[in-house]
Amino acid sequence: MHRIYLDYNATTPIDPLVLELMTKLMQDTFGNPSSLHREGAQASLRLNEARESMARCLGCDPRELVFTSGGTEAINLALKGVLKTTPGHLITTAVEHQAVLQSAKWLETRGVAVTHLGVSALGELDLGALEQAFRPETRLISVMMANNEIGNLYPIEAIGKIARAHGVLFHVDGVQALGKIPICLKDLPVDLMSFSGHKIYGPKGIGLLYVRRGVKLERLVDGGSQEMEQRGGTENLAGIAGMAKALELCMAHLPEEIARLTQLRDTLEQGLRAIPETYVHGLPQQRIANTLNVSFTGITKETILLALDREGIAVSSGSACASGAIEPSHVLLAMGLPRGEAMGAVRFSLGRWTTGEEIGVAIERVTKVVNQLRM
Repeated sequence: MHRIYLDYNATTPIDPLVLELMTKLMQDTFGNPSSLHREGAQASLRLNEARESMARCLGCDPRELVFTSGGTEAINLALKGVLKTTPGHLITTAVEHQAVLQSAKWLETRGVAVTHLGVSALGELDLGALEQAFRPETRLISVMMANNEIGNLYPIEAIGKIARAHGVLFHVDGVQALGKIPICLKDLPVDLMSFSGHKIYGPKGIGLLYVRRGVKLERLVDGGSQEMEQRGGTENLAGIAGMAKALELCMAHLPEEIARLTQLRDTLEQGLRAIPETYVHGLPQQRIANTLNVSFTGITKETILLALDREGIAVSSGSACASGAIEPSHVLLAMGLPRGEAMGAVRFSLGRWTTGEEIGVAIERVTKVVNQLRM
């Protein structure tokens, strides 16, 4: 049975060109970028090349990019780096990734006040509620650019302008947006933005935090003076170069890929809507092209995920970081979905190697499974 992978938001297969580059680099350029000998200088050169490549793709200064061990560390560095030593007030949303929510929870134990903005039934943010949430001690706003479960895109530019008007720093979780929509940091009113390598066909274990020039963060990882003194530790050169190559490949064909994935997602959505008592969640238009979140009434997520896996379909119920939880998605609950409907939600996320033929087969197998489970 041909297996169909539709869980690209959880992680992506590494691109063969990225793997080839990383393998060669690990064999030929093994020096420490901080060392003064020739091997170190070669590694430092490759590190700088990767940083400059990513800066070109993201529209920022290379010195504004800090490499981390992943998107989670980048988010932790952004939030805790601003607030852990000078507590104030953080504004975020109820539909953020757990890396933001758990960082906010930790900050609360250190005296930081946290406001979680609610969302509408479609997952939209109310910018009026954001305006009302400001306090004199507000120091940071953190909002994701693209929701990892329902795919909604949030009005980052409008939120950034509000933050600037109040003199407050603005962090954006860009993990699910990177490689799926154009991002030009110099044109965005954003101070901090976090990214991850394994969401864009790059390696796991590498992430990135954009830190606008002039923004000061408290370090989380003490050690040497690497990464503009923002994060100690010898850089993961192969991972950094791999992430840079992966982003280059994404950006090279971005418009065509957005159009292709939109068509495939819409075909999948149309096919699944034909199943009775099926509900699609999120905004119809303002969402990333590859994501579809669907509830099948009367079926729990564990039951349908296991049944689909036996049929060769790899999907998830939402964030991979919470996929083992028996509770319904916090995102769907925040949107006001009844608990029973939220418990039956499945996230389909498409990617580079998804084909039209696979989508047709997926519709047939999902329909079969849902009908069997409801018998």
